[in-house]
Amino acid sequence: MASHKSAEKRARQADKRRARNRGITSSLRTSVKAVRDAIASGDQTAAAARLHEAETALRKAATKGVLKKETASRHVSRLAKAVNKVASA
Repeated sequence: MASHKSAEKRARQADKRRARNRGITSSLRTSVKAVRDAIASGDQTAAAARLHEAETALRKAATKGVLKKETASRHVSRLAKAVNKVASA
């Protein structure tokens, strides 16, 4: 455990950041899962709507520093590709 005043503060800050990041990550996973479920059901309009929500969440997570920008873009790209595949089928 931290024994210096500055180390104790850093530990408190890390706990706050961890809690925030976990909350954002959890909601992110939920939105991505909703897109995948819509794709699996074959509903193109629902999948497109869920994709828009997931893309917003992914971009916001990248802005907040929870994900890297490239990682968020890669996830959005793969989800969009899957949604478009459902639309063409």
